[in-house]
Amino acid sequence: VQLVESGGGLVQAGGSLRLSCAVFGGTFSRYWLGWFRQAPGNERVFVAGIARRDVNSDYADSVKGRFTISGDTAKNTVYLQMNSLKPEDTAVYYCAAAEQALFHSTILKKTVEYDYWGQGTQVTVSS
Repeated sequence: VQLVESGGGLVQAGGSLRLSCAVFGGTFSRYWLGWFRQAPGNERVFVAGIARRDVNSDYADSVKGRFTISGDTAKNTVYLQMNSLKPEDTAVYYCAAAEQALFHSTILKKTVEYDYWGQGTQVTVSS
């Protein structure tokens, strides 16, 4: 299974970006999916997650109301729409996929729970 992110870039504070993560080599509807981010010197942290087959989603408190995660089964792609961006959103963003979770509706929030990772895409928000 291979995950390929795209859509990162440089944007001014208050702007928007949409990240995409294409999933290759597996059955998209099987996976629990998530977005994480890692700023320099910091740990990789949970941003947003979506349960298998889109039945549920959840967000980190820092992005609630500004970011939206969604999946497109026809395109084997998960998206992260980011609005009202802030300088503190600057980080490398990673998408991840997991093959197992306790329930279909479970949102996985720990890096160790995921089996596959993309290479990351840089998001830089200028003030």
